[in-house]
Amino acid sequence: MPVSTPRPLAAWIGGLTLLASSAASAQEARPAPPVLAYQLTYGVNYDASPAPDGRRLVYISVYEGHEQLFVMDADGRNIRQITHDPADHEDPAWSPDGAWIAYVLVNGTQEVIRRMHLDGTGDEALSPPDVRAIHPSWSPDGRRVLYCTDDDLHPPRKNDSDIFVVDVASHRVTRLISGGVNTYPVLSPDGRRIAFRRMLGEMNSEVFVADSDGSNPRNLTNHPAFDGWPAWSPDGTRIAFASNRNANYQVFVMNADGTGVRLVANTEGRATAPHWSPDGRLIYFSNCRKVDFHGECEVMAAASEPGR
Repeated sequence: MPVSTPRPLAAWIGGLTLLASSAASAQEARPAPPVLAYQLTYGVNYDASPAPDGRRLVYISVYEGHEQLFVMDADGRNIRQITHDPADHEDPAWSPDGAWIAYVLVNGTQEVIRRMHLDGTGDEALSPPDVRAIHPSWSPDGRRVLYCTDDDLHPPRKNDSDIFVVDVASHRVTRLISGGVNTYPVLSPDGRRIAFRRMLGEMNSEVFVADSDGSNPRNLTNHPAFDGWPAWSPDGTRIAFASNRNANYQVFVMNADGTGVRLVANTEGRATAPHWSPDGRLIYFSNCRKVDFHGECEVMAAASEPGR
């Protein structure tokens, strides 16, 4: 049995209420307060990616010492393990047609982007075996998968990493962005832009956007904090990201041009890896924190806008 013991989502719907500020004055113009997040899993679980129909989530659960992929309903019920081999499985991403799961198979020092059907059939490698590849994401038409090379080969120092795209049918790989540390690539819903994380120096990380061919990169966040993990909203008008600009990492949302940055939820711990629900109403994310003498990570969700 998996480590996690999810509870029904219905018990947590009441948590999607606004945090009222008693100090707010009617005359003062203040940003809308963030919403409360609710927890979907219990144990060591993270990196949830919703199915295109919004009814299920694929996520990582640590089971018998390995990161395995599990699927559950969006309300936390009906958990099912879909990988079983003694290796680590990371960065799951559901294809736009719902037929495939892209993921990273980590076996020793080898990190390969693969795809498989939900029942485990059709499993095949998409990235070359001699390249340590991570963070896959699908193009809107499902014909290509973006990924980057591992930027964490010699921690805590970051090494250079490039962004690639692979054609799923032909396995032809094209380099899109290079020079420095470039990770977490994701195409906009219209396929015209790539959002990604770029390091500027050793401590500053920013969310960038470039044209779909990797040209014309520009800084969207432009903040001294560590910003990253970008995710486009389904309508392409907003980008969710994680940042430690409030000391601990939390999830924020901004307009697609970088304006209107807003905290999504008041969370404690390390909240990263946001993913939008297909209807744009929820943002799923991972929240990790230290509990007693060990750490735990959980899948959480919050409304994308106050009052939704």
